[in-house]
Amino acid sequence: MMYDVAIIGGGVVGGMLARTLSSYKLKICILEKENDVAMGASKANSAIVHAGFDAEPGTLKAKLNVKGSEMMERTAKELGVKYKRNGSLVVGFSDEDKKRIEELHDRGVKNGVRELSILDSEELHTLEPNISPDAICALNAPTGAIICPYELTIAAIGNAMDNGADLKVNFEVSEINKIGAEFEIISSNGDRINAEYVVNAAGINADDVAAMAGETDIKIHPRRGEYILLDKTSGGVVSHTIFRTPSTMGKGILVTPTVDGNLLLGPTAEDVEDKNDTSTTADGLSNVLTRCTETTNGINLRDTITSFCGLRAVGNTGDFIINSPQEHFINAAGIESPGLSASPAIAEYIIEMLNNQGLELVKNENYNPIRKPAHYFREASVAEKNRIIAEDRTYGRIICRCEGVSEGEIREAIRTNPPARDLDGVKRRTRAQMGRCQGGFCMPYITGILAEELGVPYESITKNGGSSKLMTGKTKEEQGI
Repeated sequence: MMYDVAIIGGGVVGGMLARTLSSYKLKICILEKENDVAMGASKANSAIVHAGFDAEPGTLKAKLNVKGSEMMERTAKELGVKYKRNGSLVVGFSDEDKKRIEELHDRGVKNGVRELSILDSEELHTLEPNISPDAICALNAPTGAIICPYELTIAAIGNAMDNGADLKVNFEVSEINKIGAEFEIISSNGDRINAEYVVNAAGINADDVAAMAGETDIKIHPRRGEYILLDKTSGGVVSHTIFRTPSTMGKGILVTPTVDGNLLLGPTAEDVEDKNDTSTTADGLSNVLTRCTETTNGINLRDTITSFCGLRAVGNTGDFIINSPQEHFINAAGIESPGLSASPAIAEYIIEMLNNQGLELVKNENYNPIRKPAHYFREASVAEKNRIIAEDRTYGRIICRCEGVSEGEIREAIRTNPPARDLDGVKRRTRAQMGRCQGGFCMPYITGILAEELGVPYESITKNGGSSKLMTGKTKEEQGI
């Protein structure tokens, strides 16, 4: 199959790029090596839309963070994604911290961040009563926000698909060949496509993909970040995103509400070599707990639901690596924090590069930027829910009791672009399995719905693709024994 543009990587950067490109008359393909999209850093990060005060002025991080943050509210509204401008606070506990906060304020002003101010202790504790009484000041960034990163990615790619883009999952790129004026991209299982332009947005593996195109100067290493997620009963401990003063390893361990009402703690920052190591550790989680309870009072660890670990793609330049080592091939590598915040602006930046290299951009008059929210049924009025149930009774059958998710919503997630193909895919689209029991009650039912919708045996359903099967066979009763 011949495409105008092939995007390698189904994360938030690849998704935003595909969505924006689909507003033009182009044949677009997204290549993702996993069984679903949003499977890398886009599913396991802090879910923060950063205001833009942290990046060094003049860098791509600074420029694209501020622009992307300003674009995000409208983008989220069009895609039906939850977004809340709750503001960020960088809290200081010493004179040294205060000096660093003043530097961040000045840097943010240079970067064009609006409404920044420095709060004294009284102002800070009036705003956030649960902040430690030892805190003496804070940088206040009202334009900071929170969002759901995997929901944003899924919605962006789904919107691109609704506007004509193709998605190929389980397509792990193993070879890129330049044949005349086009690229041939071959997967590890022998599938292949051709494209005139290629964008490498492969996250933690972007350096490996770049090397296939002859660019060996890019080096990416993983930085592990461990998190703890608390139940919604703890969601009101703070209203802002609470940071400590940053270090060379990142923005530090934070305490933040989520758009779904939970409380998130983390992440740690540990440089590692293994690009597949997403395990949590006792030391890492202990560090999260220690640092967060130093900052914030009222954290009830008995409300812990789960812990997880994400990998950030840290490049070797200290900045986003967006370049073109050869005509018609563009790298979007080293997109660590604030990559989520910058993603809408990164998409526009890359499209400008593609246009400068000859990609013809003709507006798609049928382009529709609007996507129905995945959570529309959950937030509907009682009367509207009753109307929907009268038309389809599956919406009246609750499968996930913890989160109140119906069978109808699960079936819709399996049928909507990009379709859920495994249990974690259903989880990310509907929140089924995300409550207190973590799928202990609803998982067997969801497995049956997936098997029925996909037309496959029950025991073939996986947790997240590959070899992650949960069943090895049928019970004696099911076999008629």
